[in-house]
Amino acid sequence: MIIAADHPARGALAVGDRPLAMANRLDLLERLCLALSRPGVDGVLATADILDDLLLLGALEDKVVMGSMNRGGLSGAAFELDDRFTGHRAQDLDRLGFDAGKLLLRIDYQDPASLDTLHATARAVDEMAERQLPVFVEPFICYRVDGILRNDLSAEAVTRSIAIASGLAGTSAYTWLKVPVTDDPDDMAAVMETSTLPAVLLGGEIGDDQDGAYEKWRGALQLPTVQGLVVGRSLLYPVDGDVAGAVDTAVGLL
Repeated sequence: MIIAADHPARGALAVGDRPLAMANRLDLLERLCLALSRPGVDGVLATADILDDLLLLGALEDKVVMGSMNRGGLSGAAFELDDRFTGHRAQDLDRLGFDAGKLLLRIDYQDPASLDTLHATARAVDEMAERQLPVFVEPFICYRVDGILRNDLSAEAVTRSIAIASGLAGTSAYTWLKVPVTDDPDDMAAVMETSTLPAVLLGGEIGDDQDGAYEKWRGALQLPTVQGLVVGRSLLYPVDGDVAGAVDTAVGLL
């Protein structure tokens, strides 16, 4: 399992009714170090500043390290879907000796900026493949409601997003998928048949129903191409405040 901490630059700083939870960097680092110390946690996905902090703290020894690559699509911005690659570059990940990269691919059929992100994503996948570095593509079909971007987690939308992501770039040899569990978990088996690429599940927004999220993950983890979990806020900021307990429960699903 990988712990994800690449949210803050997106403006996603609220957890339930606790605004700005991830804005306290020292608190976040303490939670990350605790999560990384638990058995079964393989590594971390984060932005460069967080990885630099964890490196200085000695928390990355013998861990898988994944860098977050595109950070330009700020939450609520007019340019949100023109999601520029302003984080780790392929050459940065290679130079630092990190293990993989992750990129977010949000597609709104009504927003021309999505085409620029698609093109940039394909080239980033090529650059990672040239260095034989895995890249985790997190695709969503999305739409706007009163100007606010929403991800479509219906089976049809997730299926389409997986098909789009799988076909990007000149090779898929180093491409992994990072996918959400659909609104109806019973749809996941058919959805994951869309691609033969290896996949991990993302945690997503689970609200107060932590047990319900665990059950969704448990079922999806049984599917042939699903290889693990990449989860962030729902484990770092669980409703009951027990980070170690939340992480251990998630690890137990694998």
